[in-house]
Amino acid sequence: MLTISQELVDKIVAHARADHPDEACGVIAGRNGVPERFIPMENAERSPTFYRFDSMEQFRVWREMDDRDEEPVVIYHSHTATEAYPSRTDVSYASEPQAHYVLVSTKDADDVEFRSYRILDGVIEEEEVRFLP
Repeated sequence: MLTISQELVDKIVAHARADHPDEACGVIAGRNGVPERFIPMENAERSPTFYRFDSMEQFRVWREMDDRDEEPVVIYHSHTATEAYPSRTDVSYASEPQAHYVLVSTKDADDVEFRSYRILDGVIEEEEVRFLP
């Protein structure tokens, strides 16, 4: 189960809406599996159907997390025209076994679909999300 503050959820959703119609992406860093620090990243593809972290930005962010004794607790991105479910490409990019993979769908301007998954060895398992005030 992913337990996350409403403040972090709101930041993820705001980033997804701001980058729409392109996919947004980023990380929530934390310690001991607790999501704490919002790190929006640039979609190097600038695409409505695909995302990729810029390799230099990812290197810098992961090094900064190491320096702060943090880990990528949540790796998030948005889908702009489809449901919030991992694509084959998303699964192939899932390289952090301890991370929660959050997807936000911005296909509906009035409603947000916010879902979390564990992805390990190509297997997708949706998990419950608990929102903290």
